Amino acid sequence: MRVIALITAYNEELMIGPALDHLMSQGAEVYLIDNESTDRTVEIARRYLGRGLLGVETLPRKGYFDLTSVLRREEERAKELPGDWFMHHDADEIRLAPPPYRTLAEGFAEVGRAGYNAVNFQEFVFVPTQQAPNHEHPEFPRTMRHYYCLNPRPLHRLNAWKRTDAPVTLTDAHRVEFPGMRIFPEPFVLKHYICLSLAHAIRKYCGRQYSPAEVERGWHRKRSRLQPEDFYLPDQSELKEVGPDGAVDASEPSTRGLLFEGRRRRR
Repeated sequence: MRVIALITAYNEELMIGPALDHLMSQGAEVYLIDNESTDRTVEIARRYLGRGLLGVETLPRKGYFDLTSVLRREEERAKELPGDWFMHHDADEIRLAPPPYRTLAEGFAEVGRAGYNAVNFQEFVFVPTQQAPNHEHPEFPRTMRHYYCLNPRPLHRLNAWKRTDAPVTLTDAHRVEFPGMRIFPEPFVLKHYICLSLAHAIRKYCGRQYSPAEVERGWHRKRSRLQPEDFYLPDQSELKEVGPDGAVDASEPSTRGLLFEGRRRRR
């Protein structure tokens, strides 16, 4: 059985290596769609060709981030690539199957045997804190220990699916739809390392241009207006700490992201 993560990346040189290492340790393969990165993302990724990375292609950026183009390209590649399961996957994510499954591949295989063909992920957002503000190094999944559970809507991260003859649509970066979808009742785990420091958050989000049509549609609105003063680092007391075995707690979920509430927090 083959699991393929479809990663679309833009300037993710800090994240792409750890993401590829983790996915391959989980029995997954990767196809990378690079959105015209200007850093070392592609250079780093190409080192994995032939050992889990199936290919790298360039998706033109057109001067701004166009999520619709990204999603349509991922749908096309999922039809063409020889996978049994697919995931829409970002470079700043670490995904895991819940116990007792040891790997994503093992978990997806069992999900399929049980008669299900789609998987939702519970998102846990790991952030730098006032006490530990900088994690710009390859060991960030080990050193970033504080997080919050994010659940703004039901089935917030329904974006892994089993190959099907039915047409598959990624309605946004978080959801897949297709006829006959049967969702596994237990969510898998998504650890989201949204930024590694305050400086990294500002570099990553401030000044980024988004598709005008998508902003008009209601997408990206908060991120399209972000300014450096909009970010703040939470105190560790506001967050949960990951267990020594990597366990995370889904109780008391938040409906909004902490890093993007700076102006409100300072009032």
